Amino acid sequence: MASWLGGLGSGLGQSLGQVGGSLSSLTGQISSFTKDILLEGTEEVGDAPTEHQVSSSRLREIESTHATQRLENERLKKVCSDLEEKHEAAELQIKQLSIEYRNQLQQREVEISHLKARQNALQEQLQKLQTAAQSAQLGAGVLPPTTTSASFVPVVRHHSSGFQGDDMDFGDVIWSQQEINRLSNEVSRLESEVDHWMLIAQSSRVQGTNNADQSEICKLQNIIKELKQNLSQDIDEHQHELSVLQDAHRQKLAEISRRHREELSEYEERIEELENQLQQGGAGIEITDHSKISNLQKNIQILQTEKLEDTQNMKELEDKVKNLNEKLSSVENENKILLNERELVKMENSQITQEYEGLKSEFIKLQNYVAEQETLLKEQGKKLPLMTSSEEEVLRLQQALLDAEKEIMRLNTLNQEELQKKLASLQHKNEDITSASIEDTNLELNQLRQELERKENELKESITERATLTAELEELDKQNQETMQHMFTLKEQLSKQHTEADSTINQLKLDIAFERRKVSEVEAEKMEMSKELETQKSKMNHCTFALNDLHMSNQELQHNIKDLQEQLKKSQDCNLNNKKEIAELKQNLKQKEEELSVSQNELTKIINQEPNSNSQDLSLKEREAEIAKLNKDISENKQLNQNLEKSVSDLKMENGKLLAVCEELKQQLHEAFAEKNKVSLEKDTMLEALKMEKGQLETELSQTEKRLLEQAQKYEQTIEDLSNARNMNTNALQLEHERLVKCNQERDFEIAELKRNIEQMEADHEETKEMLTTSLGGQKQLTELIKEKEVFVEKFKNRALELQQELEEYVKDSKKHEILRQNLEEKDKSLAAMKEENNHLKEEIERLKDQQSRSPPVAEPKTLDIITELEAEIAQLHVIKNNLEEEIKLHKKTIEDQSQNTVQLQQSLQEHKREIDESKFQYEQMNVTHEKLFLEKDEEIKSLQKTIEQIKTQLHNERHVFQTDSSDLFQETKAQTLNGENGNEKHDLSKSEIERLVKGIKEREKEIKLLNEKNVVLTQQIDHLSKDQVGKLTQIIQEKDFEIQALHASISSSSYRQDVLYLRQQLQAYAMEREQVLAVLSEKTRENSQLKTEYHKIMDMVAAKETALMKLQEENQKLSNRFESSSQDMFRETIQNLSRIIREKDIEIDALSQKCQTLLTVLQTSNIGTDSGSGGVNSNQFEELLQERDKLKQQVKKMEEWKQQVMTTVQNMQHESAHLQEELHKLQAQISVDSDSSSKLQMDYNGLIQSYEQNEKKMKSFSQELAQVQHRIGQLHNTKDLLLGKLDMVTPPLLMASSVSQASDIPSSTPPEIVSDASKLLQQELEQLKKILQEKDVTIRILKENNQRLSDSMAATSELERKGQKDTDPEMKQIKGKCDVFQKSLREKDLLIKSKSDQLLSVSENLSNKENENELLKQAVTNLKERNLILEMDICKLKEENEKIVAKCREKETEFRALQETNMQFSMMLKEREFESHSIKEKALAFEKLLKEKEQGKMGELNHLLNEVKSMQEKAVSFQQERDQVMLALKQKQMESSALQNEVQHLRDKEQRLNQELERLRNHLLEMEDSYTQEALAAEDRETKLRKKVMVLEEKLVSSSTAVENASHQASLQVESLQEQLNLVSRQRDETVLQLTMSQDQVKQYALSLANLQMVLEQFQQEEKAMYSAELEKHQKQTAEWKKKAEKLEGRVESLQESLEEANAALDAASRLTEQLDLKEEQIEDLRKQGEIKQEMLEDAQNKLMNLINSTEGKVDKVLMRNLFIGHFHTPKNKRHEVLRLMGSILGIKKEELDQLLSEDQKGVTRWMTGWLGGGGAGSKSVPSTPIRPTNQSVFNSSFSELFVKFLETESRPNLPLPTLSVHDMKPLGAAGICNPSSSRSSSHTETAGSGTSRRPDANPFLAPRSAAVPLITPTSLGAGGSGHLLMKSLSDALPTFTPLPVLPDASAGAVLKDLLKQ
Repeated sequence: MASWLGGLGSGLGQSLGQVGGSLSSLTGQISSFTKDILLEGTEEVGDAPTEHQVSSSRLREIESTHATQRLENERLKKVCSDLEEKHEAAELQIKQLSIEYRNQLQQREVEISHLKARQNALQEQLQKLQTAAQSAQLGAGVLPPTTTSASFVPVVRHHSSGFQGDDMDFGDVIWSQQEINRLSNEVSRLESEVDHWMLIAQSSRVQGTNNADQSEICKLQNIIKELKQNLSQDIDEHQHELSVLQDAHRQKLAEISRRHREELSEYEERIEELENQLQQGGAGIEITDHSKISNLQKNIQILQTEKLEDTQNMKELEDKVKNLNEKLSSVENENKILLNERELVKMENSQITQEYEGLKSEFIKLQNYVAEQETLLKEQGKKLPLMTSSEEEVLRLQQALLDAEKEIMRLNTLNQEELQKKLASLQHKNEDITSASIEDTNLELNQLRQELERKENELKESITERATLTAELEELDKQNQETMQHMFTLKEQLSKQHTEADSTINQLKLDIAFERRKVSEVEAEKMEMSKELETQKSKMNHCTFALNDLHMSNQELQHNIKDLQEQLKKSQDCNLNNKKEIAELKQNLKQKEEELSVSQNELTKIINQEPNSNSQDLSLKEREAEIAKLNKDISENKQLNQNLEKSVSDLKMENGKLLAVCEELKQQLHEAFAEKNKVSLEKDTMLEALKMEKGQLETELSQTEKRLLEQAQKYEQTIEDLSNARNMNTNALQLEHERLVKCNQERDFEIAELKRNIEQMEADHEETKEMLTTSLGGQKQLTELIKEKEVFVEKFKNRALELQQELEEYVKDSKKHEILRQNLEEKDKSLAAMKEENNHLKEEIERLKDQQSRSPPVAEPKTLDIITELEAEIAQLHVIKNNLEEEIKLHKKTIEDQSQNTVQLQQSLQEHKREIDESKFQYEQMNVTHEKLFLEKDEEIKSLQKTIEQIKTQLHNERHVFQTDSSDLFQETKAQTLNGENGNEKHDLSKSEIERLVKGIKEREKEIKLLNEKNVVLTQQIDHLSKDQVGKLTQIIQEKDFEIQALHASISSSSYRQDVLYLRQQLQAYAMEREQVLAVLSEKTRENSQLKTEYHKIMDMVAAKETALMKLQEENQKLSNRFESSSQDMFRETIQNLSRIIREKDIEIDALSQKCQTLLTVLQTSNIGTDSGSGGVNSNQFEELLQERDKLKQQVKKMEEWKQQVMTTVQNMQHESAHLQEELHKLQAQISVDSDSSSKLQMDYNGLIQSYEQNEKKMKSFSQELAQVQHRIGQLHNTKDLLLGKLDMVTPPLLMASSVSQASDIPSSTPPEIVSDASKLLQQELEQLKKILQEKDVTIRILKENNQRLSDSMAATSELERKGQKDTDPEMKQIKGKCDVFQKSLREKDLLIKSKSDQLLSVSENLSNKENENELLKQAVTNLKERNLILEMDICKLKEENEKIVAKCREKETEFRALQETNMQFSMMLKEREFESHSIKEKALAFEKLLKEKEQGKMGELNHLLNEVKSMQEKAVSFQQERDQVMLALKQKQMESSALQNEVQHLRDKEQRLNQELERLRNHLLEMEDSYTQEALAAEDRETKLRKKVMVLEEKLVSSSTAVENASHQASLQVESLQEQLNLVSRQRDETVLQLTMSQDQVKQYALSLANLQMVLEQFQQEEKAMYSAELEKHQKQTAEWKKKAEKLEGRVESLQESLEEANAALDAASRLTEQLDLKEEQIEDLRKQGEIKQEMLEDAQNKLMNLINSTEGKVDKVLMRNLFIGHFHTPKNKRHEVLRLMGSILGIKKEELDQLLSEDQKGVTRWMTGWLGGGGAGSKSVPSTPIRPTNQSVFNSSFSELFVKFLETESRPNLPLPTLSVHDMKPLGAAGICNPSSSRSSSHTETAGSGTSRRPDANPFLAPRSAAVPLITPTSLGAGGSGHLLMKSLSDALPTFTPLPVLPDASAGAVLKDLLKQ
């Protein structure tokens, strides 16, 4: 059921994955839609209707997408309902199947029980017959039975293995096996008891005690039935537990498979990423790797070309060689031909020689013939003289002879000649022929030799060439080999890559094909399951929707309540602020009204004073106009106030929101840290617990080793004792016992070794499994934590981004506030300046009134007009002042509010910074702790590995020891059989080891896959973040665009024309901001690239980890190879160990049997020796035997305890190792996750810090730009002032001329120089005000013009009084007005041009940026598509691999089961041995008791004991028979299991036909069938083994029968011991009853655990339901978010359209501006011409000034002379002549004359002085005296020149800045000093002022230019009275003395002093 639920959960997960996929497709559609919108936003749509059409089409598209998504949602719902229906149907089917199976199992069990009952009945019959026979023999009485027992109950365990399944955990298997063994032991004990009592009952029946015992038999039968029922119940419960465990295990399997899928997906994503790296390494790797690859490819191409060239050269060389070979062959052929010719010539020569020899022989023959003829002739000549008769005949004959001789001679000669000729001719011929032939041959030979030589030369040349070529070839070969090696290496690398790629591609293709099949199957399943799911989902959806609606309504209500509360608070705060501001405004209004009333009173007084009524009317009208203006200003101020209040309230609202967000963030941070701390604490506790357990285990191991050593020693001692005792026995028994002992020892050794190996293997396996499970659980927890953290981080990011946006808004507001502050400050300054000007004008008005009162009555109307004008101007100034004051107050309020806001913002910023710092610190701490944990874990892993290696080494050593021990014991007799038996076992063990290694590798692969998945998730998150940032930046840009548009609107409106300049500056600032935003965008892209590099680093880390994993895998493979190599040795060793253990057990049995025999002999001897009196010795021996028995008991107990401890320790070790492995995996996963999250957090923090730094940079850049703007404004003002000064300079020469001409004539009138100086001072002050003011330039210009008019009108009135110069003033005024107008127009035009150009630039930049963004987005889309394709390929490959691995796992599991079965067999063998040993021990105990009884004197019961011994022997026989029966029962069981298998196969076939749709169930059944088949195989193996055992046991029976015959006479002694044994058995029975109760309690506990498991399952189901509901809520939230996003995007579209319209309007305006610019250029040219005219006028004025300076140069400076005169009297009398010399040098008196004057008596000097001062003694009384310096008093001895120089230095040192004269210091008008225009120009309008009373140290009176006029008359003196010269008048204390700076920069104080001293 649970497994089915797990499967269903996986199916649901797949369906939900589909839903997620559809949602991801939806998100993809929305993102593409946003991209399309962004792309379409760049398109310019001209007309409004077209825009409307575009927007409507987009809306339709959105609606269509919405409709499609709805349809998708409906389809998914249907699918879910179908799946739910299928789920229900499957559940029902499963239930039915399980019921059927259980019914069948019960039927089988019933059949088995029936068969067993039959078997028991047969056994009872046999036992009855045997007992009858024995009773006939013995005839002795037996005790009545006390208890009976049930029939044989078999161990019903084999059929349950089917339910155990393949998927059981090894820990569960071991536990269940232990339980089964325990129960089987109990059953065997009970059976033995039952058999024993049955025998007793039968014997009693034979003796005639039938009637008495029938009731007891009935009772016992009832008990047996109850026990049977209990057993059946126990078996059922165990089966139920097993089924529950199977379900739990299936759940685990489902989880593992799910994780495996996740890991596969992670692997696929990893592969995708790697392929993306390979592809997109275009950016990162391809730039490097592609460059490398391109270089390598180039190298390869070059090498290939070289190779081709080499091959061509080789071919050419080969062709040459072939040609040479052909030539050589042709030459050889020619040689052969020549040789043939030579041979032919030789043949001809030999023929000629033969002919020559033949001729010679013929010639010799002829010579012989001639000689014979001569001899014949001589003989005839001898005969002729004998013939005298015929002399004539003789003569005739002689003559004939002579003739004949002559003829012969002639013939001979002829012959000879002919022969000689012939011979000669022959010789000639021969010679000719030979010579010809020789010559020919010689020629031919020569030719051949020449040819040969030539050929040899050619050959040599060719050889040399060949050698050179070979050398070259060798070099080329070497090069080629090198290149080829390089090529091969490259090729190998490339081929490896290619093969890897091909393999991956093939795997992926196979995976794809397999996955497609699976997908088709899954889709079929899905279609079926969707129907089942839809019904359930509909119900679930109804419930969840209802719950969600309730939750949503609750949340909405809560949010509404919170919002209302916040709004209430905010409104209350706003009300309070508004009330305060209203009260302040009321106070301000009252003050203003009071001031107005005062000003009205003053105005009424002024009007009353004036005589004319016309002026009153004018003033009234002007005041009414002023009042109207004031009202307007007040209304404007109120509007401004309201706007400011609104902005303040908005700011407060935002502040509140920010604070709330901050608090939430703090809480979340605290929660996150608390969770982290908890997790870390849990981990620490777990680690500590594990360490403690490890220590305990180590201590326990050491203790167990010590115990083992001690026990080994004890056992050796016992063996020695037993061997000594054994020597006493008979030879026959010894031989039999030796053989049995050897067999048993061999078996025991084998069993022990195999057990150890199996236990080790199981322990390792369990450790790995538990590690896996724990690690997976930890990974789950970590993944959940990571998800929560990621959610939290995302929230934090979003909030941080919102805070950043708000920060930027606040920064903007702060900038605005700063600008407002600056404006306020400037307005304050301008107000102060205006007040000063007002005061000054009032003074001037008073002075003018005085003048008018003194002046003749003709000039009265003019002065009255002037006064009225001045009053009007004053009224205007008052109005302006009031307005400015009100504005200042408003601005102050706003500044205060904004300062508070800024303070709050700064505080919030600081808090945020602190929080960020804290989070960073905590993050660093977390990293540190993680690193520490990793180090600790690594150390622990290393230590564990070391311990494992040590254990392995120990195992190897032990095995070697066992080999050596067993080599002596284990002999040839059993070698063949054991090898035959254990061949399969070796194979199985090696397979199990391979399984374990494979599983470890799989776990590592899963970890890698998880890491890959996390990396992919990270990259996706980074991509999403970058996209979000881009979107936000685009939003910011759009906001800026809106602001620019608003500014455009404000520029176009008429009300803001005064603020045009300020707004244009703001526009420039915004343009700069936009550029900075673009810079920010570029920085963000850089950040993105940095993130990518970091990601690459992470990938490198992952690759390093993979390499480490690969190394581990290699090590594992090596270990596995070692294991395989050493597996045979291991198996041999295990077999030997088992055999040794069996031998030891046999030895123990033999020893005990010997003990029994010795005890019998002792008894017999004691019987005999009672008479002789040898009882003491017997008693001593008996005591020794008892002690030995006690020792043996203790040892046995110790051994059992040790065995249990070892088992428990092994199990604990397994659990602990599993836990450790789990924790390791958990930590690894957590580390990976934490590293990922840390990298994410670092990225986020870096992004935040960078954004913060960028904001700071922006602030700095804005401040710098402000400074630059201010500097530019200052420069403009300076240029303006210079121009105005130049214009003003046109009037002073005329004024100066008039002052010179009419200075002496009109003493009563004011001097024009003073008036002009005052006007200039006012102008300078106005210039300073202009520098300060920026926004209110127009008003200040009006004031300046008014001031200029006033000054000009005053100058004109004064001049009209003196001269009638009226024409010059209006001309000057007109010129100035025109100049101002031109300047204003010029500035406005320049600003317009600048603003338009900036706008055009910004628009073009925006367009380019948007195009770039579009291109980037397109590239991203293409990249993503490629990634998807690659991912799909990887997925397919990975799935194929997964299937292969699963198949391998199944194979390994089958092998492991086979091993388990072998282990079970061995354990059964051991238990049999132990039972035998127990029985022998009991016999020994019985003998001991007998001995004790003997000592007491119980001699009569020996016969009884012998009978009992016989019965025991019979019992042993019956036990053996029962064992045989058990074996038969086992065989029957196996047969039944095979029948069951056949039936199951039939059922399976039926299920395959019926349930083709439910493939999941089919797979399950297949697994079940596999397990059954494996069990059948195991059963067959068991059958064979049991048959062997039967054979052995038959042999043992034969031997034991002989032994029984021998020991029958000794059995009488054992009867009494058997009675005691009966008592023991009864006790044992009681103990078994207790054990039964205990087992029943355990069963109850198991039932409780089952209930708990069911509860856990229910909880799991509830959790799954909660998960589904949460996912549904998430999806709903996501849909809501997407809707919001869609709305936002629509808003963006509208805003973009508006911006497009505005851009079009801006372009139109630009076209208009270009037209205006042409006009302006023409105007500029006209103005330039006018400027040139003005410059000419200025040059004339400068020339006039220079002439004036030249004319005044000859005059002596009066101040200097006065100072010298005073200095003369202050100097000591000794040094006064030096002062006189100085004065003389200054006055131009020669040295000689000075010397003469000084040489005269002092009377002369005094007379000269009195004569010099004779004219003006009366007037010089009030000359101010300079104070005596302390240096002058102290230094009397120093010379006058030194003192004078010091004085001049102190006076000329400019310590303080030059003072500006305030209006308050200039009470009278004439107090203003006359400033030289040239000096003022040169020093850029700087003024120096000082009070007349206190002489300033920074003004040097000696260095003043001579043109500087010193005013010596106060207006009071003028007013008081009389005429008099300026020098004659007394200087007032209040008069300030102006000491102007020197004109030339070279004329410093030092230079002047040097000049003076030189003179």
